Amino acid sequence: MYSKNNVAPYPPMGWNSYDYYNTMVTEEEVKANADYMARNLKKYGWEYVVIDIQWSDPAAGSQNPKVQYIPFSHFCLDEYSRQIPAPNRFPSSKNGAGFKPLADYVHSLGLKFGIHIMRGIPRYAAHNHLKIKGTDLTADQIANPFSISRWNPDMYGLDTNKEEAAAYYDSIFELYAQWGVDYVKVDDICNTNMYPSNPYSAEKEIEWIARAIEKSGRPMVLSLSPGPAVIEKAWHLEKYANMWRITDDFWDTWPLLKNMFERCEVWQKHVGEGNWPDCDMLPLDKLGKGFGNEWQSRLTPEEQKTMLTLWTIFRSPLMIGTDLPQMSSETLALLTNEEVLALEKNSHGAYQVMRDENQCIWASYVNGCPHRESGVNLALFNLSDEEREVSVKLSEVKGILEGTIYSVRDLWDKSNLFPLDGAAELSLTVPAHGSVLLLLETK
Repeated sequence: MYSKNNVAPYPPMGWNSYDYYNTMVTEEEVKANADYMARNLKKYGWEYVVIDIQWSDPAAGSQNPKVQYIPFSHFCLDEYSRQIPAPNRFPSSKNGAGFKPLADYVHSLGLKFGIHIMRGIPRYAAHNHLKIKGTDLTADQIANPFSISRWNPDMYGLDTNKEEAAAYYDSIFELYAQWGVDYVKVDDICNTNMYPSNPYSAEKEIEWIARAIEKSGRPMVLSLSPGPAVIEKAWHLEKYANMWRITDDFWDTWPLLKNMFERCEVWQKHVGEGNWPDCDMLPLDKLGKGFGNEWQSRLTPEEQKTMLTLWTIFRSPLMIGTDLPQMSSETLALLTNEEVLALEKNSHGAYQVMRDENQCIWASYVNGCPHRESGVNLALFNLSDEEREVSVKLSEVKGILEGTIYSVRDLWDKSNLFPLDGAAELSLTVPAHGSVLLLLETK
């Protein structure tokens, strides 16, 4: 029996085209990134290859950097108002094949295939009164012209006062199942920020999409964007989605990274059992070619390690945002530390122990231990702009017992440190904006 929790028992890990290619990725580039992942990353748990926004627009990117999303652009659509890949960018999609040939290629590498869509129905379909599969309705009859995106001109939301409008979502996910899609990122839906007084205005559409995935007969991860997700609707997100963004687009600056500590604290009780609050992509190495201004990630090496440490102890999904074939050996090493990545699958109960302007401490617990205190992950973060001592009294960490001796292992350096009594204070020198990730185990 289909269960959304079985689709993503662990936080999904993969690659997404947006941070490097913007709207402009091609089939050849997707294959190159998939090939790299299969050779270098798959054995560490990386498996999703995700094509982001505007894959159906043959002219996408042609007005960059002046215009990111072309107003009134003519998407490639089938007779039932459904977006299909632009054949000039995805040549294997010709003659009605859609994304199936490309998905088959990704699957042949032992990987999984994902796509991005915007909430709703293309405005072009509504303006031209195109058909909706399985109904006598046309696109204009199910579109809500008063439900739009603040930042993208492509779509109308569906009229949620008409239950028959759900047939459109049924039809597109039926198509995605035929293509072999494993992961769908739906945008302008987690926080409909056009409407600040009602940021969760797409609640009904989320339900329709989840139901359409189930009806399609193919398990697909459901990822919702953009954030910040509405914490008051955590129960609803947990019921219908696998991932939801807890931030707006995350990019490579320290202020945005520092802000993620607060966002993770807000969502720490809602992680696990197929539910993964999403810290967004990992903006590493080369970025922005499709934005017309390629640059090297502005995060320092210490900040990059801090980002991975927070994402993994919190158990966020991990989506790489660079062009994989150009990735440096340093970035590859950062993304293939199996002791750090083990937290994604082999930990639970992450929570913030404390945070002030200078430091933050997080803890989580190793799965499979007969007693919680027998395996504790501890992350020490220096939030200040100078190297400093980061300290924590172990008695303040839940599950650690006074009088019990713990071995201490540095997971980034893969080195054993020193034994500690559960009553001790742990204090380590940490670089500015840096972090240390430790495993404490009973001796």
